[in-house]
Amino acid sequence: MSPPGKNTEQARVVVLEEHPLLRHGIVDFLNSQPDLFVCGEADDIRGARDKIAKCEPHLLLTALRLGAGDTLEFVKALKAEQPALLVLVYSAFEETIFAERALRSGAEGYVMKRAPKEELLAALREIVSGNIYVSRDIAMRAFKKSLESSGGPRAAGPLSGIERLSDREIHIFQLLGTGLRNRQIANSLSLSVKTVESHRENIKHKLGLSSSRDLVERAIKYVEETFFPATKAIGVRSKKKVVRFPAA
Repeated sequence: MSPPGKNTEQARVVVLEEHPLLRHGIVDFLNSQPDLFVCGEADDIRGARDKIAKCEPHLLLTALRLGAGDTLEFVKALKAEQPALLVLVYSAFEETIFAERALRSGAEGYVMKRAPKEELLAALREIVSGNIYVSRDIAMRAFKKSLESSGGPRAAGPLSGIERLSDREIHIFQLLGTGLRNRQIANSLSLSVKTVESHRENIKHKLGLSSSRDLVERAIKYVEETFFPATKAIGVRSKKKVVRFPAA
């Protein structure tokens, strides 16, 4: 699997990232390390599957996407098929919400895109060594949560806000925030419109919203603040900012 002159002890990695410049930078950086070798790269889920089948990597490094090509669902399916394959998710999505979801999906680690490159290396090496990796902040939150949950009823309390949504609900919530309507969401996720409507009602209830308009406005605000906190809108529709997630 390794090219001539490469150390056979190197961990083989497949990189899944849709943006070419970012992907090539990651590949070059990892290949400059003595213990890592990128055996394949892809810009979508189908391509990643092909590369995984061809080069049999030890680890998949994947960006987190919640568009029609849902990375969390991909990781779940992949780990069911290949439980020995290690997965590290990196993302700009809020780690207090998505790190735990990524690990529940089967990933061994989660790193923020804004983290220094040394942290990416540390995460990869921890995972290859048989450990899991999250930031110190997330680890401390989890530790505190475990202490509170063991402290009896006084520590218990309902989750608030976005954290209360299921993986499917937060996926639909994000798509609503990009400007998609029920039928478009249903088509992209292979669901019925009725199912999407049911999820919308559950989301409204969990977020304490009284109307569909409030739900859409909350979703748009969340997408704007999460993905483009200091930028202008990419597109405009009915005087609302619209952000499109590319399909896988």
